[in-house]
Amino acid sequence: MAFFQDPPRIGNQYDDDPMLSSFLARSLPAAELAAIEPELRELGELSGGHFRQLQLADLDNEPVLTQWDPWGRRIDHIELSPLWKEAATLASKHGLVAAGYDRALGPRSRLHQFAMVHIIGPSLDVYSCPLAMTDGAARTLLDSGNQALIERALPHLLSRDPATAWTSGQWMTERTGGSDVGLSETVARQDADGTWRLSGTKWFTSATTAEIALTLARPTGNPDGSRGLALFYVPVRDDAGALSPGISVNRLKDKLGTRKVPTAELTLDSTPAILVGSDSDGVRAITPMLSITRTWNAVSSASGMRRALALARDYAGRRKAFGALLRDKPLHADTLAGLEAEYAGAFLLAFRAATVLGKVERGAADEHEERLLRALTPIAKLTTAKQAVACASEAIESCGGAGYVNDTGLPRLLADAQVLPIWEGTTNVLSLDTLRALGKGGAIEAVVADARAHLAQVKDGGLTAAAGAARDALDHAVGWAGGAMGEPERLEAGARRVAMTLGRSLELAYLCAHAQWCLDRSRGGYAAAAARRFARHGVDLVDDLSRADTLALMR
Repeated sequence: MAFFQDPPRIGNQYDDDPMLSSFLARSLPAAELAAIEPELRELGELSGGHFRQLQLADLDNEPVLTQWDPWGRRIDHIELSPLWKEAATLASKHGLVAAGYDRALGPRSRLHQFAMVHIIGPSLDVYSCPLAMTDGAARTLLDSGNQALIERALPHLLSRDPATAWTSGQWMTERTGGSDVGLSETVARQDADGTWRLSGTKWFTSATTAEIALTLARPTGNPDGSRGLALFYVPVRDDAGALSPGISVNRLKDKLGTRKVPTAELTLDSTPAILVGSDSDGVRAITPMLSITRTWNAVSSASGMRRALALARDYAGRRKAFGALLRDKPLHADTLAGLEAEYAGAFLLAFRAATVLGKVERGAADEHEERLLRALTPIAKLTTAKQAVACASEAIESCGGAGYVNDTGLPRLLADAQVLPIWEGTTNVLSLDTLRALGKGGAIEAVVADARAHLAQVKDGGLTAAAGAARDALDHAVGWAGGAMGEPERLEAGARRVAMTLGRSLELAYLCAHAQWCLDRSRGGYAAAAARRFARHGVDLVDDLSRADTLALMR
């Protein structure tokens, strides 16, 4: 009989994740966990079952732009894939945005929200993108104090009713780039009646099907640079779903991954908009949005790693080679175990950021945690994003040739992961952001204190070496950065190595503390094994590389 390889399958994505279940048991009171666990288990079943099957069936479907109707009218209609339409309904019903603002769990509401995102997100083909921007818009509007816009938009952005729920776009990137938004060419002019109108090109808009968007533009007469920009609220569609006046969709972007996301290039031609706050300092006004979306990015990195590992592990139990299952081959098992350790660290760093975010938002954080969040957010985003790409690459390689064949769905893991180090700030940009954050108001002391507080929980002798590696790497990174402060070129050249060392040091510190908690409660040795393996992968990346060699290699 001819041989046909059994494809990888996954089960309940809540029950099958030892990191998530143990972390929630550690972080939530028993009564709170008991209250939300049925929903988490339901989402876990949907993630590994219905939505996973729909994801495979929907593999070839992508957004389609129709610019003209049969009678010559410009309509710029974007038809979404069937999976995305169903994802929108699920997201609103389960409150994947609203849960973050739920008062029942107070400062722990973010843990409930991101636990749901972690479980279901990998089966929704990056529908997390518009959800992240919607969450960021909600936070930005709340922090703006613009009561009229809050009353107008928040009930829709946080709605659990699919009939009234909105998503929000985030239109910052222009032809001049996305990181240096101070180069924005979009102009804002005010009519005699007070109406603001925007004109310019938005080069990369990732939620073009949203009902509203937040964007930057420069009011006429304002100076160049980021301080001359203002933040605007754009009603993207009218009640009938038609695009607002002056918005034209030039094209959908042909991207490596995130193929289901309707990323478009837009032209704004006197498009009506509403000023959110002041008519300057718009970049400062979007800071709350970046804190939210970068946290989503970190959680999505961890959840993507979990999905890649779930598929690779299951495949290892179905694929035979050289007389045995792959999972029984020592080298294959060693490779997957290494990926598990990286996932465990990424998960704890992402969810530490989510934990502190929730406390800061609800006024439950102390001064230490407020300072910590400023540095922890960019560190978590840049560190986990790079881990997600490496993990996806290894996971599809572990499936052999099938991992490279598009219709297995496996290559999508890597293509979608590659957006994570790019969106909301590349690794280099966020490394410099990290250095700036560390230079302000006690942030570096807060990072060190947080790591040491977690390492102080370690009592088991089997974790001593791992804890020491985290402590030594942290001290080296902080000491190096302090010593390089007076040498701008040296500091900038080493910024990535410092930021990644801080990220990996924190991951290992959190892993050691979590492992100790699990050992104390007889919850198995998974976390302790992960901590020991993670430490062996290398934590301290700080070094002074030759500037002369850099220049020679760049000629």
